[in-house]
Amino acid sequence: MQKHLLYIVIFLCLSQTLHAQENGVVAFALPVRNSLKFNKYTINPTFSFVREQNKYLSFTNKRQWVQFDNAPQAYLFSYSGRFAENSGASIGLFQQNYGVLTTFGGVLNYAYNVVLDRDSNLTFGLNLGFYKSGINEGNVITNFSDPSLENVPSNMLGTINPGINYGTAFFDFGVSLNNLVSYNFKTSQVIEENPEQSVQAHVMYTGYVDSRGFFDSSKFSSLVRSEFKKDQTVLSGIMMLTTAKGIWGQAGYNTLYGLSAGIGLNITSQIAIEYNYEKEMGDMATFGNSHEVTLAYKFTKRERYNYSDDDEEGALISPVKKSRNALAKRHTTTGGKVDRKAIAEAKAQARAEALAKLEEKKAARLKLIEESKQAQEAKAEESARVKLAQEAQAKAEEAARIKLAQEAQAKAEEAARVKLAQEAKAKAEESARVKLAQEAQTKAEEAARIKLAQEAQAKAEEAASKLAQEAKAKAEEAARIKLAQEAKAKAEEAARIKLAKEAKAKAEEAARIKLDQEAKAKAEEAARIKLAQEAKAKAEEAARVKLAQEAKAKAEEAARVKLAQEAQAKAEEAARIKQAQEAQAKAEEEARIKQEELDAALISVPKDATGIAMQNLTKLASDSKIEQAELIIKLNETVASRKKDLQDLKQENDLSEQGIYTEPKPFKSVSAENAALESLKVQIDDVIKAQDIKIKELEDLYKERLKKVPNAQDKINMIYLNEISVLKEAQAKAKRSKETLVSELESIKIATEIERKRRIKRAAYDNEQDRYNKDRETLNQIKQFTEASAVPLKESDFDFGEERSDNIQIIKGVRNVESGYYLVIAVHSDVAKRDEFLRKAVAAGQNNINFFYDAATSKYYIYYDKFDYIEGARNAMKSKGSTPYNGKMSMVKIEN
Repeated sequence: MQKHLLYIVIFLCLSQTLHAQENGVVAFALPVRNSLKFNKYTINPTFSFVREQNKYLSFTNKRQWVQFDNAPQAYLFSYSGRFAENSGASIGLFQQNYGVLTTFGGVLNYAYNVVLDRDSNLTFGLNLGFYKSGINEGNVITNFSDPSLENVPSNMLGTINPGINYGTAFFDFGVSLNNLVSYNFKTSQVIEENPEQSVQAHVMYTGYVDSRGFFDSSKFSSLVRSEFKKDQTVLSGIMMLTTAKGIWGQAGYNTLYGLSAGIGLNITSQIAIEYNYEKEMGDMATFGNSHEVTLAYKFTKRERYNYSDDDEEGALISPVKKSRNALAKRHTTTGGKVDRKAIAEAKAQARAEALAKLEEKKAARLKLIEESKQAQEAKAEESARVKLAQEAQAKAEEAARIKLAQEAQAKAEEAARVKLAQEAKAKAEESARVKLAQEAQTKAEEAARIKLAQEAQAKAEEAASKLAQEAKAKAEEAARIKLAQEAKAKAEEAARIKLAKEAKAKAEEAARIKLDQEAKAKAEEAARIKLAQEAKAKAEEAARVKLAQEAKAKAEEAARVKLAQEAQAKAEEAARIKQAQEAQAKAEEEARIKQEELDAALISVPKDATGIAMQNLTKLASDSKIEQAELIIKLNETVASRKKDLQDLKQENDLSEQGIYTEPKPFKSVSAENAALESLKVQIDDVIKAQDIKIKELEDLYKERLKKVPNAQDKINMIYLNEISVLKEAQAKAKRSKETLVSELESIKIATEIERKRRIKRAAYDNEQDRYNKDRETLNQIKQFTEASAVPLKESDFDFGEERSDNIQIIKGVRNVESGYYLVIAVHSDVAKRDEFLRKAVAAGQNNINFFYDAATSKYYIYYDKFDYIEGARNAMKSKGSTPYNGKMSMVKIEN
């Protein structure tokens, strides 16, 4: 399920088909874009009227990007077409599935036309969409509640899409505003940020192909359009060719969705089917291709409208049309028999009338085309004349405008020059005045500073004299006191020295006795420690020797097993090769004997075309059988080589888990081996197919010869029958061998992939443990050597990294971390940014800072508090306070 959701997220980001905000709003965008036959009103709302003559009831299914499961699907049921001389309308019901998201709703369309001239029409159109979007709980497969899905509500939305089109005899120009207004009925708000809001412009051409044969009276249509969205511009083009037989084809290109191609046909005069194929290009090619199927029913028209394509189209199943003459004719009988001559004449007359009507219609169409061409030429000449006059007038106006502009510019420049001169003069005067004021102020400040310095110096000299006198008196008093103290100290020192000598003598005696006791104890302890160390060293040496002997025994046993396996594999390979060579030699000998028998038998065969063809074909089939056997042997050798590589890889993994290192195998190019294997498989398939064809041709020649020589016991017939039987048996055996070897290759491939993942998993385990140890050391260094900040830190000083939602994020499979609820304050992918945040948090007073690493996303989650129950975590979040590093706190649940 997580894999499917990941694909859906990638699809949402790249295609912008959905616009899922925090409240689950989905933008209106129908993916029906590759057909110029049906549902054109979804491209521009005026197309329910423009170039339309009929009304259609259609059902369309679009499957996008079928490369992955739960691919987007769209269903559209429409009733659309021309309903009056100046109006068209459509109504559609649609459903779109995007994994677990579903939209369901309808589209109302109306188009109104204003005739400007004989070949000029202005059409206005409007599409109103109403739909509901939300989670389809039937598509959610999970064994635990997912808050990210539970928080997505259902919404009822409405959208307005107006459009306009100007049409001539062959061209149409138009503009539409997609999602001009989108309104959420649930929140009673207009959606402001809608990535599918765009301005779309188009140019369409409709004409006829002047040709003969199958493409006679064919209609050609092409449409070029561009969508200008907020963040991107999408260009696309599509063209369609419709034949009079009721078959049409179309092809196009879209800068976002890639190439498209389609084909359609009228099954009957009223039932039609169309298929369109879309191939993604560029970055979206990995999503796969898209398929669109439309089934339509055309209502019989009762009126003929202007500004439409009134073309009669054929069908795969044409209704039987009987002329009045054919229905009214009477069959004359002569002697109870039908008058065949009268029937033939009636049919010829009906055919001639039909051809005459067809010619009249073709002549009328050619006349209409010629009149349109003449009218366009006249309009072009008039337009060119008007354009020349307008250009001459524009040039004169431009010259007058340039002259006036030059005069105005000269006046403006003169005024600006005078103004600049005045401003420069004023600035110079102001600068001189400021400079004089500053100099006067400087002089005044300098005089005041000198006066203050002189006064301060006088006061200092007076204070120094007074302090000198006081210091002299204090020094004399201190000298007297010092003499008295020295005399007293000498007497005390003499007494103290005497007592110290006596105490020293006692102490030295006690110290000597203590030293003797400590020396004796140390000697005894050293002897005991030495004995213990010697015993421990002997035990460790014995254990080391034992481990070395066991490791050596394991290595010798592994080497012996490996040698035995290699010897056995070589013996099996030699036996298999020998068996294959013997089988090949035997087959070649049998083929040679049979060929000699066949050649001997064919000596008496007549040199007719059948005999020669059978002889040549038999030789070719025999040679192909030998080539086929050689290719099967090569495939067998490839299987044996892959099996040997698998055994070596498994043995290397087993020894690695036991702590025994083995030399790595020489490097092999896996891509080169796979390419060679695929080439070999293709060669075998080609040879098998070619051999099947040869055997079939040989059987046909054998049956042909039986018609000429019907004796089944004929020697030549018996030889060829036996040869056909041998070739069939060899062909069946080759097919079985190929299937068995391919199946064995697939099993070896799966087992090899398991062993490779096993080796990668062990390496990843070691690397991840090294990274964890390094991260712990870095965290300890930051906590130990980061000092508290001298100034209070603000929230803007912290880089919190990745943006997070208020929902609880669930992470599984995180190593070295206990399950529980963590209050995460920052998320970083960059190690330097992580360390910078940690230092600032410690400097701000948070010494319990910590983090864990999610290997699935390569992100560091920084936290300082963890809870076993969600209630405690929520209470802590409510009371987080205004600490600057808590500004972006969120809750993360670890499930291991």
